[in-house]
Amino acid sequence: MVATIGVVGAGTMGGGIANLAALSGFNVILVDIDEHTLQKARSRMEAFMDKSVAKGKLTAEQKHEALERVKGSISLQEMRQADVIIEAVIENMEVKKEVFSQLDNIAPEHAILATNTSSMSITEIASATNRPSQVVGMHFFNPPQLMKLVEVVRGYKTSDETVEQVKELARKLKKEPVEVKKDSPGFIVNRIMIPQFIEAIRLVEEGVASMEDIDKAVTLGLNYPMGPFTLQDFAGVDIGLHVMDYFYEEFKDDRFAAPLLLRQLVRAGRLGRKTGAGFYDYDDAR
Repeated sequence: MVATIGVVGAGTMGGGIANLAALSGFNVILVDIDEHTLQKARSRMEAFMDKSVAKGKLTAEQKHEALERVKGSISLQEMRQADVIIEAVIENMEVKKEVFSQLDNIAPEHAILATNTSSMSITEIASATNRPSQVVGMHFFNPPQLMKLVEVVRGYKTSDETVEQVKELARKLKKEPVEVKKDSPGFIVNRIMIPQFIEAIRLVEEGVASMEDIDKAVTLGLNYPMGPFTLQDFAGVDIGLHVMDYFYEEFKDDRFAAPLLLRQLVRAGRLGRKTGAGFYDYDDAR
């Protein structure tokens, strides 16, 4: 039985997952190496829940109770109490493997170690532990409190029991799990989405259409909520480039070669909404 969920990394995704778990009635341990990041995560949780209270979806008492269930810490040792630990640190394989190696020594024997990676090998991450059968991908989408999907990804040695436990946990978090049966880069969603991003950028590079018209065509013609350029700016232009480079390295397939325009934007520091400029310019940079 899962009573306590640990989350490593208090950025946008980690903080959102912690918020979701607390709202779903779980005790949460949120760990980050930076105290300021932990404070920002808590502020984002309060702001998110304040909106829910204002809309009548949450009471002030429920908000208070959820916040009380979240314990922030800068020490991974706190994960001794966790039943499931979800890693949400930077998309860097060596960093992730180091985190998992430490968690393997700290977490209870029964604990499942999950990674929120959007693309990277679960098998390689699991190799840093002595419990690869209990290591699994649990990929949430941004923002985790609202997006319904969770990709549950098998590593080479992930057990059936681990997969079923994580799918059940996703349902308790009011999410819809899908099972990724093979450990393939990008899993389902990114494997489909990244080539769409690449083709959209190539259409601009070839002078076929403007970014604005491509976004309009995709939203109105495919009924997507956002066009590819708006979405890349929202998610982070640098994140898209990182995933494309990872795909290219893994598959050695030119389909996944990042367009030069994208690489130039990253070199220019135009990383999307978070920097005030990406494919588009924004006046409300945060």
